[in-house]
Amino acid sequence: MEGKIIKNISNDYVVKSNNKEYICKPRGKFRKDKTTPLVGDNVLFDEDNNYILKIYPRKNYLIRPNVSNIDNALIVTSVKNPNLDTYLLDKLLTIISYNNIEPIICFTKLDLLKGEERKEIDKYIDYYKKTGYKVVTNENKDNLINIFKNKVTVLAGQSGAGKSSLLNKLNPSLNLKTNDISYALNRGKHTTRHTELYELLDGYIVDTPGFSQVDFTDMTKTDISHNMKDIFDNSHHCKYKDCMHIKEDNCYVKEQVENGNILKSRYENYKQFINSIKDIR
Repeated sequence: MEGKIIKNISNDYVVKSNNKEYICKPRGKFRKDKTTPLVGDNVLFDEDNNYILKIYPRKNYLIRPNVSNIDNALIVTSVKNPNLDTYLLDKLLTIISYNNIEPIICFTKLDLLKGEERKEIDKYIDYYKKTGYKVVTNENKDNLINIFKNKVTVLAGQSGAGKSSLLNKLNPSLNLKTNDISYALNRGKHTTRHTELYELLDGYIVDTPGFSQVDFTDMTKTDISHNMKDIFDNSHHCKYKDCMHIKEDNCYVKEQVENGNILKSRYENYKQFINSIKDIR
């Protein structure tokens, strides 16, 4: 029988198939092959003896959190209280894109902005849209519902950005307490210790701790450059094919920053990302 792993605690895997859940163990061959089943895996399992027999090919996977076959990563980004954090936003966009997951930016708390504040934030929103990222706001419920439908979605973003409020808006029956998505599971604050998929709006949401703590592990400087849309799209015009847009002359990317065609905060964040790789290496 075929199913999807929706939960893992220790060596027990909850596999869902035809609206029924089975607690399964992986066959010994997985350990021999150094293969570990992940939440999100589509599997073949023996429903009589409760063994996972086969893991179907993954389209992507993450190590932190341990989850596979993710369709979307919804980056919930506050524009005020807390203020817009472009460093974290750009970091998540880059890492998520590298892992073959579609990043979607959801700006929240726009109702707290007034006059010039709103104009300034609108510049950021327009820029990310122009760059090619999918952008929504928490003001448009229909767009948000379509994001989750028939998809596996992981939520990311700064603490206090309004992830719980967003989910409450989409499904009031969740009745989540502010700043604590895991209250949906009737557990206390910061008690999520494992990765789990939960049904939401005809799709799945990943309930997991600490997604915003991801880093550039296993990524090279080139990986970073190729997974920032605006940097990569403009890099084809640089004098040097392997230009890293830091110290090289005749760098088209740097020219576009100076001309205001590339957001300065994006470029400054890019340089910090590149330097962090140098420090790791």
